[in-house]
Parts: sequence; C-alpha cells; structure tokens
Amino acid sequence: MAILAGPVARLIEEFSRLPGIGPKTAQRLTYYLLRAPEGQARSLSQAIRELRERVITCSVCFNMSEHDPCAICRDEGRDRKALCVVERPLDVVALERTGQFRGLYHVLHGAISPLEGVGPEDLKIRELLARASHGEVKEVILATNPNLEGEATAMYILRQLTPYGVRVTWLARGLPMGGDLEYADEVTLARALEGRQEM
Repeated sequence: MAILAGPVARLIEEFSRLPGIGPKTAQRLTYYLLRAPEGQARSLSQAIRELRERVITCSVCFNMSEHDPCAICRDEGRDRKALCVVERPLDVVALERTGQFRGLYHVLHGAISPLEGVGPEDLKIRELLARASHGEVKEVILATNPNLEGEATAMYILRQLTPYGVRVTWLARGLPMGGDLEYADEVTLARALEGRQEM
C-alpha cells in the first residue's frame, strides 16, 4: 500500500531532482504547495510554463533572454570592444549587479571537464573565436570560475585567441579558489573586474 498519494510522490520526486534540493526540502515544498492558496500553486505552474515557452538563448552572446538578440547585445551604449567570457548565464547576472562592466558578454555554457566528459567542442568556444575574428573586439576578459575546470578553460581559450591579436585579461583573484561567480558579492566582483590582469 502506498503511503503517499501518487501526485504528491511525483512532485516530491521532481523537486528532489533540482540542484540543491534534497528529499526533505522536496517534501517541505510539496506539502507547502498543498496547503498554499490555489492561486499560488497555479501562479508557480504558469511561471514554469512561461520559462520554458518564452526564454530563449541569444544567438550572439548565448545568454538567456526573451528576445534575440538580448537586451545587452542590443544596447548601443555598451563598449563593443570589451568582451567578458563567463561559464553560465548566472555569472552575467552577478557581474551586472556590480555595475562596473559596460562591455558585452559571451556565455560558454560550462567549463572544460574531462572527468564529466565536457570538452571544448561542447562549449561555445567556436562562436567566441568567430566574434574575436571580426576585429571589433580589442579585449577579452576571461571570467571563468576560479577552480580547476575554470582555469583549464581559461588557458585553453587564451591559446585559441593568440592568433587574433586581442588583449586577453582575467579577473583579479580576489575571488576564492573553488568558488562560483554567482555566489560572490558585488564588491568582490567589482574589485576583481578592476584588478584584471594580462594572461
């Protein structure tokens, strides 16, 4: 005999598949939604549906957006000579919160990780090289995470960018080794941007 009703067990299972959500948190979220006003549960459902239906990947920078190209790529007031390379869309959000960077972005959608079977061909590196080859970009800021995968990705990109004659810098290492950009505070990120170094 099943202890949980089928829909309850299914939602707990779906919640527990999300990053950072363990079985206990999945149960708490599920039972919260059971007790919540019906409108709140419907609103959550609608938000998830809209997320899947309306959010796309920008064809220029590969950030997530409702429009193609995204608002940052369309913004004529941004410095088109500076291109900041990040691993994930959340890194763009973190850097934008600092208010220090007014250039453009390029989202790789990951980092080189042989243990996880992720190679350079699985990332948006070819597209980055195509952007660098047009001659408009004068500086590429490598803002990969300060961990082994991020460092390996940055070094690989540095070697690939050498023929294009662009200045390549990376964030100052006020960021902790092994940390993720999305969890860094605005002041630390702002200082890292200001103190970027040649590679």
